Amino acid sequence: MTSTEHGFEDRAHSVADHEREIQQGIDAKEQRSFAPQGGGQQEKPPQTGAREYPAPPMPGEHLEKPGVEAELDLKPMYDAPFYKGSGKLAGKVALITGADSGIGRAVAVLFAREGADVAIAYLEESEDAQETKAAVEKEGRRAILIPGDVSDPSYAEAAVAKTVQELGGLDVLVNNAAFQEHAQSIEDITFDHFDRTLKTNLYGYFNMAKAAAPHLKPGSAIINTGSVTGIEGSKSLLDYSMTKGGIHAFTRSLAGSLIKKGVRVNAVAPGPVWTPLNPADKQGKKLEQFGAQVPMKRPAQPEEIAPAYVFLASPQTSSYITGEILPIIGGY
Repeated sequence: MTSTEHGFEDRAHSVADHEREIQQGIDAKEQRSFAPQGGGQQEKPPQTGAREYPAPPMPGEHLEKPGVEAELDLKPMYDAPFYKGSGKLAGKVALITGADSGIGRAVAVLFAREGADVAIAYLEESEDAQETKAAVEKEGRRAILIPGDVSDPSYAEAAVAKTVQELGGLDVLVNNAAFQEHAQSIEDITFDHFDRTLKTNLYGYFNMAKAAAPHLKPGSAIINTGSVTGIEGSKSLLDYSMTKGGIHAFTRSLAGSLIKKGVRVNAVAPGPVWTPLNPADKQGKKLEQFGAQVPMKRPAQPEEIAPAYVFLASPQTSSYITGEILPIIGGY
């Protein structure tokens, strides 16, 4: 590992420490209560998928940021055993941020199943990233690990350069890394909290797209991870919702800018999804009822979201689609 790569890892550890400080401040301020609450029997959610998915009450466990998937008792379902690949991304190379866990991991697996090699960008969650790498390689494709902080433009340039050098090019960029920490009032959001959310969720997407753009060619794609909060807003995720709305606007604007190169840019806007992001934010009763408010009565699992990224990445399936925001929100 070069001294530059060591530098990126050191910065990533520093950013993760900063995220934990923000989380600890919110946790201490709220003084959450975990006392059991009464109530009637919960309505059984409909099961509409190829296999049965977990429904609330979810485990009320709380992860330290940035959130390690390996530490979750209820593991997110990412391997999509009933999904059959058909070469939709054969011979392509994808770079996915936040690919160590959650949606990013599920996307990496399905991209590999469709024939793509994958660069796995992540902050510092090495154990999770190694599992994603193993899952990609199990599909018969190559995978490389690139730890670092997407809000650092020099990291973005280095991540793209390493992808091109080691995997032979770049065809698909998935901007997926995110920071989320709820707050009950704007008065509870410190400058550092606000700054970290914007730097990860907006600067990170801009940095990665800017670094990737010179390497993309006709038929390439950028897919951004938005959110239902960027459409509907969320009173307890004020800063996060603002960034997700910004990502949606960035998607539409960048699509117009890059279409002349034959590069499509779209976004997926998920509703509640069971990933480390939420146990590293909420806890207790709020987490136990995560996803119960949507008509599906449960959060999505990452493997239910990932096929949308395949659809938007492949020129076989979405050649006439750009500048679109695809909500996947459980009927909400």
